[in-house]
Amino acid sequence: MFKKVLIANRGEIALRVIRACKELGLATVAVYSEADRESLHVRFADDDVCIGRPPARDSYLNISRLIAAAEITGADAIHPGYGFLAENGEFADTVRASNITFIGPTGEQIRQMGDKAAARKLAHKLKVPTVPGSPGLVADADAGLKVAAKIGYPVIVKAAAGGGGKGMRVAADEDQFTQSFGLAKQEALAAFGSDEVYLEKYLSRPRHVEIQVMGDNHGRVMHLCERDCSVQRRHQKLIEEAPSPAVDQTLREDVGEAAVRLASEIGYVGAGTVEFLLDEDGSFYFMEMNTRIQVEHPVTEMCTNFDLVKEQIRVAAGEPLSFVMNGQRLRGHAIECRVNAEDPARNFQPSPGVVTAYHPPGGPGVRVDTHIYAGYTVPPFYDSLLAKVIVHGNSRDEALARMRQALDSFIIEGVTTTIPFLSRVMRHPDFVAGRVDTKFLERAPQLLTGQE
Repeated sequence: MFKKVLIANRGEIALRVIRACKELGLATVAVYSEADRESLHVRFADDDVCIGRPPARDSYLNISRLIAAAEITGADAIHPGYGFLAENGEFADTVRASNITFIGPTGEQIRQMGDKAAARKLAHKLKVPTVPGSPGLVADADAGLKVAAKIGYPVIVKAAAGGGGKGMRVAADEDQFTQSFGLAKQEALAAFGSDEVYLEKYLSRPRHVEIQVMGDNHGRVMHLCERDCSVQRRHQKLIEEAPSPAVDQTLREDVGEAAVRLASEIGYVGAGTVEFLLDEDGSFYFMEMNTRIQVEHPVTEMCTNFDLVKEQIRVAAGEPLSFVMNGQRLRGHAIECRVNAEDPARNFQPSPGVVTAYHPPGGPGVRVDTHIYAGYTVPPFYDSLLAKVIVHGNSRDEALARMRQALDSFIIEGVTTTIPFLSRVMRHPDFVAGRVDTKFLERAPQLLTGQE
């Protein structure tokens, strides 16, 4: 086992990794930008290093500074968290070349699944269902028009190196296609440094269902049930739950087996998530794989009583999976709400500033993962996530009741937050009935403003 782990991240995920390390008896190193000097992850780590100015490119995305911080503090492992460099193959390779263990998959595995077009090809080879689309990258609009005519409109143009909803454009018909194709390529180049794109059939009302997988260095891969992440805005997840209200045991086994097949093919090591679209007729299609821990991992932990971050660390240290469950041993229902410093009524405009009052919810089955406190300054430089409220109940109805109460008693003052919006979603008849898809918020814009 390691002696000291450096966490190459900030915010609530840095605290989450610190807690896991402490339970395992490991020392920790926090890195921070000048904007995060007063952050809790700096206070609770055993060692800390300032790695640069507030812009992420000068700090959290600076590989050489992260490696230097690990070397001067004697860290023998690095946990990347999520975001920033978590899915950067070069970072994973550089960490290992520096004789430090990267707590995650290999650089090659990250590259294999990070290129979405290549991942689709692999899924197709393994007979994992994929959304009908181009067999690979599409070079230009003329070639794209031929593919679109074959698979049928509407189609979506997607960045091959993309994520987070960037570099995606929908074309309803042939007249829209050329413009959508050009815009997607421009956005992809600006966001990811690559304008490579591919095409997929656009599903009008799909659910977003993902499978949590975990693999070890001994050739074993398992899955830990699905999560439903259908409540989204511009492809950004806002609310997640496990298990999915739309998935029965037969479908769970089918989707889970497909995810394990895909991860096993590349000898996947560590925590990862295989994401699928679930159509209204029950068909499921592989979308992408995220080669890291997810923001929404706590709902899986609550339903399986299994610490994913500690297992990540154990597996990276060469230990075998502590058990193999493959979707079994589920208990009850869990829901997670992401609380952001944003104003939903103003197109989710960020709301940085000072938190003047803070009182988290509590009670049976309530968990809050956060890095904020009264007096904390929310910086304008990073993602606006303030906290994750996770509840667990014996049934979905009990989990819903607990989440409503938790949100209603959650006090954050000084910045605008998404708490009132999330509370409205928890009471919407379609969400209560489990009748949601990725277009749910587009059909219920009143949830953003609170005005009928």
